[in-house]
Amino acid sequence: MGIKYSNKINKIRTFALSLVFLGILVMYIGIFFRTHEVIMVLAMILGFLCIIASTAVYFWIGMISTRAIPVVCPECGKPTKVLGRVDACMHCDQPLTLDRSLEGKEFDEKYNLKGKKRVDG
Repeated sequence: MGIKYSNKINKIRTFALSLVFLGILVMYIGIFFRTHEVIMVLAMILGFLCIIASTAVYFWIGMISTRAIPVVCPECGKPTKVLGRVDACMHCDQPLTLDRSLEGKEFDEKYNLKGKKRVDG
């Protein structure tokens, strides 16, 4: 079995969810420092900021998701969204592309890079 690819939208959502858990964990750790008020307050503020950051990331990916192109995955038949030239199915991680020049080529996320770093061959 080859390299497992994952959808960009799911990667960013996973990052946002991990920020929520990190924020809760930091605030929970702050509870152990009840006798040291400064450390406890700093932990609570840092945890709160992590949760606020996750909210911003969720909002941002929601805005990006609205302009993603909806397609039906040829492998699993479920609807998914494609961001950029290449992406993976949200359900089965099948590599997908809307660029006809990339059909049949090896899946590489570098196809999404802009400028001189872009790989076309």
